[in-house]
Amino acid sequence: MMFEGEAEAWLGIDLGTQSVRALLVTADGTVLGAGTAPLTNHRDGVRHEQDPGEWWEAVCRASRAAMSQGSSRVRAIGGLAVCGTSGTVLLTDAQGRPLTRGLMYDDGRAVEEAARAGMQTSWALPKALWLLDAYGPGRVTHQPDVITAQLTGEVIPTDSSHALKTGYDAEREAWPSQLAYLGEVLPEVVRPGTRLGEVCRTAAEATGIPAGTPVIAGMTDGCAAQIASGALRSGAWNSVLGTTLVLKGASASPVRDDAGVVYNHRAPDGSWLPGGASSVGAGALPVGPDPSDMDIRAAEYEPSGALTYPLASPGERFPFLAPEATAFTLGTPTSEADRWAAVLQGVAFTERLCLDYLHHLGAPMDGPLTFTGGAARSAYWNQLRADILGRPARVPEQIEPALGMAVLAAYGTGTGGGALPDVADHMVRIRTVLEPRASHTARFTEPYARLVDELETRGWLPTPLATHTRTRLNQDTIDS
Repeated sequence: MMFEGEAEAWLGIDLGTQSVRALLVTADGTVLGAGTAPLTNHRDGVRHEQDPGEWWEAVCRASRAAMSQGSSRVRAIGGLAVCGTSGTVLLTDAQGRPLTRGLMYDDGRAVEEAARAGMQTSWALPKALWLLDAYGPGRVTHQPDVITAQLTGEVIPTDSSHALKTGYDAEREAWPSQLAYLGEVLPEVVRPGTRLGEVCRTAAEATGIPAGTPVIAGMTDGCAAQIASGALRSGAWNSVLGTTLVLKGASASPVRDDAGVVYNHRAPDGSWLPGGASSVGAGALPVGPDPSDMDIRAAEYEPSGALTYPLASPGERFPFLAPEATAFTLGTPTSEADRWAAVLQGVAFTERLCLDYLHHLGAPMDGPLTFTGGAARSAYWNQLRADILGRPARVPEQIEPALGMAVLAAYGTGTGGGALPDVADHMVRIRTVLEPRASHTARFTEPYARLVDELETRGWLPTPLATHTRTRLNQDTIDS
């Protein structure tokens, strides 16, 4: 491909649940090209799989679209990086060719393996053990590794971010001794931001990405969204709200959590990105109504006449671990709009509880909060969340994990301008800054306290966290 423009750009590729997204981004955050291609999900009860061959086909389509849009304005492609869904795993042969379908992050079949490993079923290691038992020998491979192998034409290491939920010890930067019995089944691991290789000629023809383009080790989609938010300095946090809710922050040291609810990714520069994933989110909203219209109508119900704990799927992972948890509603919504409002508010209450838990653990919390994810497109929900949380929040122009991978590619190739937070500062554009409205925050104090009480009564929320939350809530009330 010939380039005629003057800008250097980086390509970020996001392997999502519903689609693959590619963004071509310059050093100042200008998006020169974007492409997307849908993915098919195979669901049956607790089973959730995708076809790895479809991942590659979608990457080719999305990349070609992005490259086609941006080619006239690009002088060179500095590099690319790929993110995938955290905990999605499959088996491949010695040449990197898939032997199984990919078991997605929420595939729930590895219950026995999870119990043996002392992990949640959503983590990759239990699913990898299930695959090895069901299909026999194979190489444990994470979702993006399939794509980077295709791009480079060779089997390459995985990144420590995706390997974390396969049991990788991010502090020692090694596989733990208790997994030694798996031997060569486990891949070699490098830090995110490491150069893996270059786009080979065959991949270039399929994707439209120039041969020789550096391929940089990526991170999970949650970490990619965090990079895209610019929340990379200690004390900053990013709240990713889509089907479910993920909070990730930045810290100079790991945030310790004996309950295993919060886990710590290793940042490319060696610092830490602690966070957790809740099962509440937009996936709990009713299907069918127009979201924009419902947001307008929901504004009349602050607070809602009903209190909802809006799990998108059974079981909770953050801010507490309760596999038996189920969604519930206290009271009866008076209308469809009231029911919609109850879900929006319930998600925000849980988000506040997540932040209270992080405070309880002693995590640094003094930096900015950013909203990303598909739900951040809702201006009403963004303001509601800021009101319920009682703290300011930023919303970037681009809320795509693919942007985070473009930033990481610029950092990894050493051409983006220094440290990762500095590169992100140049490439991430903040669209809106939301200020909480004190009178609105006060409206939600009582229903938030009721939700905390109910979660504790049901035995899901540990009493020490409930007590800490009430203490903070009382302090906030006194201060206001």
